[in-house]
Amino acid sequence: MQHSVLYRRDYTRVWIPDTEDVWKAAEIVKDYKEGDPVLRLKLEDETPLEYPVGPKSNPLPFLRNPDILVGENDLTALSYLHEPAVLHNLRVRFLESNAIYTYCGIVLVAINPYEQLQIYGEEVINAYSGQNMGDMDPHIFAVAEEAYKQMARDEKNQSIIVSGESGAGKTVSAKYAMRFFATVGGSASDTNVEDKVLASSPIMEAIGNAKTTRNDNSSRFGKYIQIGFNRHYHIIGANMRTYLLEKSRVVFQAEDERNYHIFYQLCASASLPEFKDLALTSAEDFTYTSLGENIFIEGVNDAEDFKKTREAFTLLGIKESSQNSIFKVIASILHLGNVEICSDRDGESCHIARKDVHLQHFCNLLGVELQQMEHWLCHRKLATTSETYVKTMSTKQATNARDALAKHIYARMFDWIVEHINLSLQTSTKQHSFIGVLDIYGYETFEVNSFEQFCINYANEKLQQQFNSHVFKLEQEEYMKEQIPWTLIDFADNQPCIDLIEARLGILDLLDEECKVPKGTDQNWAQKLYNKHSSSAHFQKPRMSNISFIIIHFADKVSQGLLHQLFDEFQLVADLFSDKDDVTPAKSARVNVRALKTVPKAPNKEHRKTVGHQFRTSLHLLMDTLNATTPHYVRCIKPNDFKEAFSFDSRRAVQQLRACGVLETIRISAAGYPSRWTYPDFFNRYRVLMKKSDMTTADKKLVCKNLLETLIKEPDMFQFGKTKIFFRAGQVAYLEKLRTDRFRSACIKIQKTVRGWLQRIRYRKIRKMAVTLQRYGRGYMARRYADFLRQTRAAIICQKQCRMVRERREFLRVRRAVVTIQAYAKGMFTRRIYQEFLLHHKAMIIQKNVRGWMQRKQFRRARNAAITIQCAFRRMHAKRQLKQLKIEARSAEHLKKLNTGMENKIVQLQRKMDDQSKELRTQNEQLQTVNTSLGSEVNKLQKQLELLRSEQEDGGQVRSLEEELEHLRKELEEAHALRNKMEEEHINEKMDLTQVGEGDRPTDTAHVLSGYFQFNSIQFYLYSAKSQHKSSVSLQSELDKERERYQNLLKEFSRLEQRYDNLKEEMSLNKPGHTRNPSNQSSLESDSNYPSVSTSEIGDTEDSIQLVDEMGIDKAAMDISLFMKLQKRVRELEQERKKLQLTVEKMEELAKRKVTEQGFIRGQETADLAYNNLKRQELESENKKLKNDLNELRKTVAERASQNSSSNELQDSYNLLLSQLKSANEELDARKEEVLILRTQIETDSTPVVNNSKEPVDKEEALKAYHGLCDNHQDWCYLNEDGELGLAYQGLKQVARLLEAQLQTQSRQHKDELEALHTQIELLKGDIEDKQEKLSYMMSLSPEAQVEYSVQQEITRLTNDNLDLKELVEKLEKNERKLKKQLKIYMKKVQELEAAQAAAQSSRSKPELIRQVTVQRKEKDFEGMLEYNKENEALLVKTLINDIRPNNVSGTVPCLPAYILFMCIRHADYINDDQKVESLLTSTINAIKKVLKKNNDDFEMTSFWLANTSRLLHCLKQYSGEEAFMTQNTSKQNEHCLKNFDLAEYRQVLSDLSIQIYQQLIKVAEGIIQPMIVSAMLESESIPSLAGVKPMGYRNRSSSMDMDADGPTSYTLQALIKQLGQFHNIMRDHGLDPEIIGQAVRQLFHCINAVTLNNLLLRKDVCSWSTGMQLRYNTSQLEEWLRGNNLYQSKAAATLEPIIQAAQLLQVKKKTSQDAEAICALCTALTMQQIVKILNLYTPLNEFEERVTVSFIRNIQNRLQERNDPPQLLLDTKHTFPVLFPYSPSALSLEMLHIPASLNIDFLVRV
Repeated sequence: MQHSVLYRRDYTRVWIPDTEDVWKAAEIVKDYKEGDPVLRLKLEDETPLEYPVGPKSNPLPFLRNPDILVGENDLTALSYLHEPAVLHNLRVRFLESNAIYTYCGIVLVAINPYEQLQIYGEEVINAYSGQNMGDMDPHIFAVAEEAYKQMARDEKNQSIIVSGESGAGKTVSAKYAMRFFATVGGSASDTNVEDKVLASSPIMEAIGNAKTTRNDNSSRFGKYIQIGFNRHYHIIGANMRTYLLEKSRVVFQAEDERNYHIFYQLCASASLPEFKDLALTSAEDFTYTSLGENIFIEGVNDAEDFKKTREAFTLLGIKESSQNSIFKVIASILHLGNVEICSDRDGESCHIARKDVHLQHFCNLLGVELQQMEHWLCHRKLATTSETYVKTMSTKQATNARDALAKHIYARMFDWIVEHINLSLQTSTKQHSFIGVLDIYGYETFEVNSFEQFCINYANEKLQQQFNSHVFKLEQEEYMKEQIPWTLIDFADNQPCIDLIEARLGILDLLDEECKVPKGTDQNWAQKLYNKHSSSAHFQKPRMSNISFIIIHFADKVSQGLLHQLFDEFQLVADLFSDKDDVTPAKSARVNVRALKTVPKAPNKEHRKTVGHQFRTSLHLLMDTLNATTPHYVRCIKPNDFKEAFSFDSRRAVQQLRACGVLETIRISAAGYPSRWTYPDFFNRYRVLMKKSDMTTADKKLVCKNLLETLIKEPDMFQFGKTKIFFRAGQVAYLEKLRTDRFRSACIKIQKTVRGWLQRIRYRKIRKMAVTLQRYGRGYMARRYADFLRQTRAAIICQKQCRMVRERREFLRVRRAVVTIQAYAKGMFTRRIYQEFLLHHKAMIIQKNVRGWMQRKQFRRARNAAITIQCAFRRMHAKRQLKQLKIEARSAEHLKKLNTGMENKIVQLQRKMDDQSKELRTQNEQLQTVNTSLGSEVNKLQKQLELLRSEQEDGGQVRSLEEELEHLRKELEEAHALRNKMEEEHINEKMDLTQVGEGDRPTDTAHVLSGYFQFNSIQFYLYSAKSQHKSSVSLQSELDKERERYQNLLKEFSRLEQRYDNLKEEMSLNKPGHTRNPSNQSSLESDSNYPSVSTSEIGDTEDSIQLVDEMGIDKAAMDISLFMKLQKRVRELEQERKKLQLTVEKMEELAKRKVTEQGFIRGQETADLAYNNLKRQELESENKKLKNDLNELRKTVAERASQNSSSNELQDSYNLLLSQLKSANEELDARKEEVLILRTQIETDSTPVVNNSKEPVDKEEALKAYHGLCDNHQDWCYLNEDGELGLAYQGLKQVARLLEAQLQTQSRQHKDELEALHTQIELLKGDIEDKQEKLSYMMSLSPEAQVEYSVQQEITRLTNDNLDLKELVEKLEKNERKLKKQLKIYMKKVQELEAAQAAAQSSRSKPELIRQVTVQRKEKDFEGMLEYNKENEALLVKTLINDIRPNNVSGTVPCLPAYILFMCIRHADYINDDQKVESLLTSTINAIKKVLKKNNDDFEMTSFWLANTSRLLHCLKQYSGEEAFMTQNTSKQNEHCLKNFDLAEYRQVLSDLSIQIYQQLIKVAEGIIQPMIVSAMLESESIPSLAGVKPMGYRNRSSSMDMDADGPTSYTLQALIKQLGQFHNIMRDHGLDPEIIGQAVRQLFHCINAVTLNNLLLRKDVCSWSTGMQLRYNTSQLEEWLRGNNLYQSKAAATLEPIIQAAQLLQVKKKTSQDAEAICALCTALTMQQIVKILNLYTPLNEFEERVTVSFIRNIQNRLQERNDPPQLLLDTKHTFPVLFPYSPSALSLEMLHIPASLNIDFLVRV
């Protein structure tokens, strides 16, 4: 492809050099051809420009990237990779989007905003944690997460290299990286290592940072912090290494600069009492702190910072004494700087004043002798091989020596502090891996460059070499992975420059050599450099200087001259610059000058290490460490030199980009294949360039290859990898140009067609208009001619009319005279005729009235007769209709019709009446209280009145007291009257509503309306009572805040309690010995393999099936059909027993009422009563025997099934059981009546027979007579010698009873049949009437309406029939499933038994079935309590809490364990055992905590115990006996209230435990759904084919992806909704209160909203119109889910409002001021920062969509300034709404609670 093809007129834009902005944009206005000398351009201000072009001197300008690529997150994603493109992208992102971070391949470019941004909070850390680099917007946290992830995945140490100029933000970036590691990798123990790591920052800033002209908090040293991690990747320790502290700042600062912060902090706090000994004053009074002439920094409080420094010292474990020693050393340095050295007269010597206060303070603080200090500050010692000389020094030399001493003391103190910080951060745990954070100085060049700048640039040369090799290595790995042919890329190697500095006889070696010379000079050293390195390409000699030199670094040329700065220092205190290992520092950080005398001399001065040698050694160690780790680069850029917020200086930025290696990265990337596309993305983007024939192949890879070979002729411009297509620089822009051209040509064709169509329409309109104009013109001419003709005709007419008028006037005058005469004559004759007519008329009026009266009289007579007949007829018809209406009124259908629509109203009125009754009851109580208080007050006043009357006779006071007493009585009477009135109105209202509810047919709605008005009147009277509750509304918000604060404290308490339990467990694990587990405490409790079956389980078929499910199919060895028969028989007998018992009770009542009746009747009733009692007892004994037989049968069959007997033997025993049972039943039926007859005969035989005429007496007398007859047996024999009389009498009585029973049975049957027939008749009548009404209604309709109505009725009938049939089918299917299940169980067990018994058929004999008789407890009424022994408490807790699982009690009453525990508590309260209550509640709470701790990630278990804990809490409230909780109880429940103990404190403990469980539930649920939220809400395509493809999205780093796995899990919205549904079903099934479920769902929806919105605010790729559409659809689906589960009222939908408004913001128009106003009105739930952030991140998906302009965003900001929004950008994902547990009483009766046997709690006894 020819390069000149791209330089065409069609909107091609280029970059040209500029002196001010470095690069300026221009547009080509004329096509460029190969060989043209100039390129015609047009600047952005429309200024024309001819840009000279030459093949060698001035090449073609750089091309600009398409607008759609501007603002990319990754600079390597740009199509054209060059300096102006990088600079422009950074400028646009920084100024327009306020984005300070940008990727450049593996480098993170960070621009200092000089403004505090809200993007470093904990919520931002949580958002970036776990994300791949590239998934989110560029951030320092993304680099830190990448390092942390690679360390955990690859198990390799990592390094983060932060570099940049002073003031670029290196220290802040390193600090935020360490904050990320401290938050994500918190310490595994309570040592708080992460806090200590962060606490080291304020200390190092205080002693190592200072204010410079470029930065108010500039780091004047380099540091490398290693953060150590264990195998679980928790922080266990850290280590810090420092490099090249700027010691010269201690004694010298330039103008407007400061010394190190610690000096000013200490001076600002000098007034503290503990610092009085330091003798410090203001920093202005000391030389070392006032050289910069400005001791203050705007916005910095040195005293407050000093407090933070001291707190950090304390946190790191540095003792108070050591801190005081440090402060003494710092103060001594300040005093040393103020020591005045006076010159002597000879000028060669000097001295110090004897009374120098500062020297005295210096010696006192350091413990140095004053005389020695005075001497050695003005003298020096020269040591030779034989002698040692002491020489005097001049004032200048002494001053330099003093400054050198101050610098050395500060440097050693700095090293001591760093050493102790490392000791505090060290750990005994073995370090598994580490992440290093290198905060290193960037490339620096000044007008005068010192030794520090030389070392800084030397270190940057080494780092740049390592950076280039690493970038080259990553590119090579990427090409090899994609199997791209690798060609060597030439990149700048700075090894020659490094050799110039550090090689043998390099600059450092020559510098060390010259410094060791006794009188070395700059000229000598410079001459050596010129002679040695003049031939080097990186070394130059200045033209105008002989003492300096120029080093050509990779970034720029630097002029150095530094020997004179180091000479004095090396000459005077050379011994102080020896290796640190040779000098042992004092323990308290003191410096004792006298120690120099006793230090032994070094054996060889030539082997002492200099500063340059030390720095070179430490730098080599640093490079070795970095080379052994995986590096991550952060390049900090300083946008301007004036510290202005969001101000970008292009020249300074380009200078730093060149210096920090960013452009070198771009150059290396551009040398290869920087642009990379996956095959699907390339196909989706550029398929518009394909022909229809090219897309026939299904293989997209082949299609892409064919397309590229067609479009790009040069094969070297692209390469095909395994998964990606690699392009050279500019090729994607060329493809974009072709794509744009294709779209442009298509647009031109569309425009051509549309414009032609528009022109044709316009021509037709013009032609139509011309024709119209012609028509109107011709019409106008015709109208003018017509007007002329009309005027001519009008003139003729006027003449004619004028003549006619003259003649007509004459004629009219004559005619008026004739008419006047005729009128008078005619009037006279007419008046005569009128008089005659008037007479006739009066006569007719009289006749008319008379005739009318006669006709009216006749009509009234006829009408009265007709009315009489009609009334009679209507009365007869009304009677019939009334009779019919009465019949209808008795029917249910009519009542339903009349009461249609009234039921709901009645229910509402009933509810309102209940509410009013509650309020009335409350007011009654209040009135009673007031009455009581008033009564007591009246009594008191009466007593006072009597006392006053008795004591004094003052009538005025008595009168006043009497008046006050009378006033109080009136108030009391008024209160009584008001109460009685309200009670009467309440009773009336209740009676009215009761009458309406009983079904009285209202004839009109007036009754209901009257009740409604009465209800309103009650409301009016109760308004005063309600007003008292309005004040509580204002306190609700304060209550919520207090509740939230309390729950947060409770959460912290639970965390500490959890930590305490963990420590206890660790301590217990460390103890030797064996601890017996609860699981093996009762291993021999039961020898049976089958659970026991209690008599309470023998209920019905469903209980049997449940028993089979609990025992298992393998253990259900019994005949289900036999069980059903026996249970049916038991039920029948039970029902008969109940009926007989009722009959007996009625008979007993009847007997009591008829005591005075005749003796025969009394005897008959006594006999019947005896018979019924005997029959009832017999039935009870028979029922118990059958139950015993059934239990024995189950037990025997189960035992036989468990044995390995033969199938024939078991079958025989089974048949034997059946036959015995059948015979027993038959014999039971046969003997039943005999036993009754015999017992009745024996009892009645004892009745005395006095005479045949007398009847027997009552039962007691009969028994007495019986005993008398027994004593007098002869009389009985005499009366009844053969017994025939008694037998005959008893036989007749028995026959009479049987006949009477049969008669009663028949009468009852007849009565039931009669009622059924009546009911059927009524139903048929109603049906007939309904059909008649429908028929009459249908006959009144038109034929078409009749057909429609009949079809409608038929559809309704069929629908009802269909519903009935469906119900019937469902019932049948349910029964079928039950029967099938029973059959499967039975068949399976029979087969297993046959197979098991066949093997042992010959070895066993037939077992005999031995019937065991069990003693049954007599049934009684239970009180809803469970009794247990104290020694079974541990077993109870273990069974109900530790070992229970939610599925074990899934088929029972929800919250069954809570009910059982409360029943046990009730019994302990019943027996008044406080120790038992306390022990059980404490054990229960502790066991629940242990279970939750063990299952801390199990949502089902957490929900289960939340439901049980809250239910236990509600039970303690419901049965507490407090009136507030007893209002909704039944009378039986109120009887079950606690009697002896008040458990309010335990209720509070359970409430706190419920809150903790709720918080754990939310934590578990959020942990489950949090990985699903982003994928489901933002990434999955809920609406297919909506998402667009953006060209050249940022490249994910290959190291960020986990290659071993299949890739990140992708979740859909349906998966998220399904998970929410599972949560809801689990909570609902466990019986959790709906209010708590609503609060939990609200909390989860807040998490969904916060995570989604935070990711939206941190990801530029999802801020588009299509994502807004997807997001709005997803939120609507969540709202539908809420509505479907009746959770919409739980305020959960309101938590989605921010993300809904964000989606709408992405979709609305963003151009005009009206749009801005609409956005401000729309986005009320979003803060200004969030709105602006979304607008800045908004990214068009194609070039036809416009970006949001900066002016529009500024307009939004100006409109939203009035809002008081919080400053934070992201939502707090860990925010928890305060939970409220509303009181919810249970309607369950404790005495009716069914406890399944599967719980194995047989040791509990019902009470």
